[in-house]
Amino acid sequence: MRKVVSPRPSSHSPALLLTSLAGLLRTWLPEQRWFAGKGRRVTELALLSATELHPGCLHLLVSTRHDSAAHLPGDCYQLLLGVREVLPPRLAHTCIGRASEGPLAGMMVYDALQEPRSADLLLERLRTPGTVGPLRFEREAHVAIPAGLTPRLLDAEQSNSSLVYGDSYILKIFRRVQPGINPDLEVPWALARQGCTRVPAPVAWFRTSQPQAATLGVLQPFLRDADDGWTLALESLAAGRDFTDEAYELGKATAEVHLALAGAFALGVPVGRRSRRLAASMNERLDATSRSVPDLLPYVAGLRGAFDALAALDSGRPVQRIHGDLHLGQVLRAGKRWFVIDFEGEPARPIAERRHPQPPVRDVAGMLRSFDYAARSRRPWRPEWARRCRDAYCAGYAAQARWDPRAEPELLRAYETDRAVYEALYEARHRPDWLPVPMAAIARLAERAPAPAPSGSGTQKPVPSFHSAQGG
Repeated sequence: MRKVVSPRPSSHSPALLLTSLAGLLRTWLPEQRWFAGKGRRVTELALLSATELHPGCLHLLVSTRHDSAAHLPGDCYQLLLGVREVLPPRLAHTCIGRASEGPLAGMMVYDALQEPRSADLLLERLRTPGTVGPLRFEREAHVAIPAGLTPRLLDAEQSNSSLVYGDSYILKIFRRVQPGINPDLEVPWALARQGCTRVPAPVAWFRTSQPQAATLGVLQPFLRDADDGWTLALESLAAGRDFTDEAYELGKATAEVHLALAGAFALGVPVGRRSRRLAASMNERLDATSRSVPDLLPYVAGLRGAFDALAALDSGRPVQRIHGDLHLGQVLRAGKRWFVIDFEGEPARPIAERRHPQPPVRDVAGMLRSFDYAARSRRPWRPEWARRCRDAYCAGYAAQARWDPRAEPELLRAYETDRAVYEALYEARHRPDWLPVPMAAIARLAERAPAPAPSGSGTQKPVPSFHSAQGG
């Protein structure tokens, strides 16, 4: 049997390694859930960085373009590839293929994130900070991470990959890498220093200095007994149970995080000073989406009314750092306590854009839309369930923040409309069967004018109507 020779980036240039890997990756990448060009042919592939983490395991950063976006900048992806002469049966499901040329000719290439040995050694790098080529591994000095934690790869995520170690820690590995500090490290780290316990604090992370400085992964405590909000909402609907108590507490948790964010990061200018610019951006997205989703066309004039009302709004409320992609899948409930996770924002947007201060009501609108999605995920549809949850959530938010999101209905309606337009584009492209869900909201939002704020908005007391008037 031929002796296994582990590939060494120091002895093979990226261009030479790419001759072994290009054909395999062109086929494998479009099949991955986290690949932005899913199902599209990769037309260009470049190897930006190659680092040997341990013998037979390569950390790669690759740049790709696909045939439908040749005019756009390439995307950078993080890969962890294993290389063996023979792949044992237990790793058959991780196989990418056998290299036919170049320095790895004849070797089997596989996804090393699914190999326990490589996952173990990745944690060991985080336990003992240091550098490996352009990679730097760091951790909080006061945190001692145990050795020997059994790894398992979660299969529920789409835009990233996560390894759980012994049900104690979770390592999120950012698949699509962009220059700069990732908000999913920056924000929880800052919130921890504010004393906010609603967000699991980072204990270790790793980053790269080449080709540009970027965050690659974050290790945080794993809430093993927690359930995500989407699962809990669907269980409530299936059992015919009310969800208003949970929604109320979730509103309070959201406001608590927003208050901590306002203390951790500098505030921006008041909404009123940029309302015209915000409305113009929303109108541009509406125009672009209506060209791609013809179902929107009958509602464009009505939806534009929401953005026109925003343009005329003179609000003195400042903008701030927010979550940026808040919905029921981004919150966890352990016992009776809610936690907020995944501060990465929308991965398709540039990191610099995701770090911009924004009105907190954008997060609120995202959660309100999520209640609607849950209610419409089962038949018969339960709009009254969503309505009670929405009221309860806003009341909980008001109780903690001393400001009710419904106090400025023009702002809330504009952001909810903008979110529904985004959802319509996503569903039309990826899940056509789900398009009726955002379209139902679009029909509602296009017809109605902003409702007056509930009595007592902006006071310390929550609005009590979600139990009495809504039949909760």
